[in-house]
Amino acid sequence: MKLASFARRILFRGVFLLLAIATVALALVLLKEEKQRSWSDYREGFRKTQAEVLARLRHPAGVLALLNPGMSEQATPLHPVLLPYAGLDFEDQNKAQQAVELAGCSVRYPDGSGVCAAVGSNPYTGGFIYLVGSFAATEMVPRDPGSLDITAAHRAVVTLAMRGTTTQWIAPFELLSDNTNGSIRGRLVAFADPGDAPLAEDAKPLHDFRGWLWQTGVCADGSEETPHCARHAFFSIRLPVEAFREALFQNKRPVWPPADLPEIRVRMRMYAPDVDGKTGVPIFDTDAPGGEAPASLNDIRKALLPGETLTVRRLAATTQAPLVFKGKDEGPRASPLITRLIRRLPLEGPGLPAPTRDVITTPVGNYEVILSGDARGVERSLAAVATRMSWYVGAMLAAIVIAWLVIELGLIRRITVLTRRAAAVSRNVQGERVDQSLARLDVSDLRGSDEMGILAAGLDDLLKRVKDDVQREQLRAQQERGMLQAVGHEILSPLQSLMVLHPNADDAGHRYVQRMQQAVKVLYGQASPSEALAAATMDVATLDLDAFLAQVASNAHFAGIEEVKYDARGEPVHVRADEFALEDVVTHVLRNADRHRTPSTPISMSLSVADKTATIAIRNEGPAIDPWIIERIFEYGVSDAAQAGHRGQGLFVVRTYLAKMGGTVRARNDAGGVTFELALPLL
Repeated sequence: MKLASFARRILFRGVFLLLAIATVALALVLLKEEKQRSWSDYREGFRKTQAEVLARLRHPAGVLALLNPGMSEQATPLHPVLLPYAGLDFEDQNKAQQAVELAGCSVRYPDGSGVCAAVGSNPYTGGFIYLVGSFAATEMVPRDPGSLDITAAHRAVVTLAMRGTTTQWIAPFELLSDNTNGSIRGRLVAFADPGDAPLAEDAKPLHDFRGWLWQTGVCADGSEETPHCARHAFFSIRLPVEAFREALFQNKRPVWPPADLPEIRVRMRMYAPDVDGKTGVPIFDTDAPGGEAPASLNDIRKALLPGETLTVRRLAATTQAPLVFKGKDEGPRASPLITRLIRRLPLEGPGLPAPTRDVITTPVGNYEVILSGDARGVERSLAAVATRMSWYVGAMLAAIVIAWLVIELGLIRRITVLTRRAAAVSRNVQGERVDQSLARLDVSDLRGSDEMGILAAGLDDLLKRVKDDVQREQLRAQQERGMLQAVGHEILSPLQSLMVLHPNADDAGHRYVQRMQQAVKVLYGQASPSEALAAATMDVATLDLDAFLAQVASNAHFAGIEEVKYDARGEPVHVRADEFALEDVVTHVLRNADRHRTPSTPISMSLSVADKTATIAIRNEGPAIDPWIIERIFEYGVSDAAQAGHRGQGLFVVRTYLAKMGGTVRARNDAGGVTFELALPLL
């Protein structure tokens, strides 16, 4: 007993230990799979990042960022950038607009206007600064050619500040053509800015300053065309820069772009005609707040994943330090212990992708681009998630430990005591009386207020009631045994006398007296009718079932059962059965049919042979058997007749006797009645 109890305790503790190990193992397996999935996703993301970065850098906007590594992220003041083109065809609106938009060099303003200040990548195309952009304004008012008053027309004021000097031009708009659809085309004729004074009579336009302006005839907001609605205007200006021209002739190989290009400042303002001789606020100003600078190399950092590094280096410039950009790692903090655990987890398949190297060709030289990855970014991201999930795993382990402690310290001891006592009773109950074995089981000392104590209290009360019931059952069995013995003794003597009155074996009375004697012998000396019937032995012999049923049907009226009909087969059907027991079986079924048949209707019996089985069918017309009880009517005491003062054992006798003779019985509801089928194997 001690060894078995110790083994159960080992099993119990082992289950909790395995549960804790399984919890940790499940967490590790999931973590390993997540690491494998994260590495696969990272390798795929690394390839996508590489393709995206190279595509962006090979695009004119990316080349613009490469050519201007020191591009300011401030939109104002405006400074020129180096274009990825040798120059701009500024006199063609479509070409200039397409080149600027493709390069992405424009500064965007909240009102939808924009401007690009740039220089060409080829110094020999001339020392010029291009101003290309658009704004919205009412219909442009042109200056009459030769007029000295430029305040009555739309005009542009351009200021250039570089190398300590400031140059300013004023360029009124002059109309060249007016299309029928409302669009206009003109030029900006530049003069040296006279300040507040009007133009001098001998003022000459500056030929190197070239400017063009186009305005559509459609309102910018999509409303109906009116003379005062704002319309999109696109301008393209080429500013002459004498310092650039001088540098071209000073050296055979001029330095391009100029080193001070980011320090050059350009400003453009567009004014509407003066009202009452006063100059108003410019309708477009490049120094307006809220401008958005063009994309720079710093914007490419947004495409990098955490841990990835992008190195950009100009191949020809050996003294220029390379530009290094790293992906932002702004993830939550992770536990160092979990991070080390993730690093130790095995990884299937290829590891960290190798750094990729590409060369991008630009008009001013080749740039080497190196993209490298870092596994620590993946591990930190995974460790951050695992750190949050570790609290749940820890809570599960704590719950398992607490549950084990509560059960081990609070319940297992009393369960062991109860099991030991119950096992002792189970071993002794086979060789002792039940009341003696139950007397050995005492659990009153295990009573308490918890679940185990309540269970012990209930078990103790139940044991007391069981002991009382066992004692009462023993007394009842003894009384019933004595009653049956007395009845059997008193009945046997009159039956012996009846045998004298019916000595002929062919006499029907002689047959019924023999059945009565057989029944008394079966019940005599047994503790209960059910035990007596179950213990009865059958005197099995060969029996012609067809002749037997014909005899039972002809003698049924002696038993008080009228109108029993049997259609004889006329040929013997041999089975092995006890004749008296089988007659009791059939008679019990006939009595049951007689009690439930419709008055003045016959009870029919038939015999059929199929599959080495002889089947007796006894049918009566009457009410059907309730479906809920039809499968239980052959149990002892289960019958509607039992509620009328009978024992309800007739159908129990039928099933018991047939089973001893190798047969079966079943009942079924037919149309208008009930049929009992008694099956016996053929000889």
